[in-house]
Amino acid sequence: MIQQEGPGWRLAHDPSRLRYPVLIGGEAWAFELTEWEWQGLVALVSELTNQHQALVDQLLEEEAITLEMERAPWWGCLEGHRDRWALQVLLEADATGGRGVEGHWPAPAAQAVTAAMRTIWDSGSR
Repeated sequence: MIQQEGPGWRLAHDPSRLRYPVLIGGEAWAFELTEWEWQGLVALVSELTNQHQALVDQLLEEEAITLEMERAPWWGCLEGHRDRWALQVLLEADATGGRGVEGHWPAPAAQAVTAAMRTIWDSGSR
């Protein structure tokens, strides 16, 4: 089991929990994810942070940016400045009555949780 947390965020991955092996949370909330949902979330967040990184050198110090992306079943929004940004994610409920969830991390928790997501993903704990 991998478990990480910091001010305003937490993340745990336990492959022995077959149905919902991932728990992700913020200041006063948390939800569990299936492996398929986790993989989709990581792909979405990686794409958003990579796009932000590609634009950082073009942004002025005080210039704000908003990046939105949909990668079914996830929607995400990265909003902020060069060095500080917030992240919002939404798992859309499906037509078969599946659940929907929403999470938000303000800066600097957004940067910390995305770094933790990459650590878990890169470690091969998927």
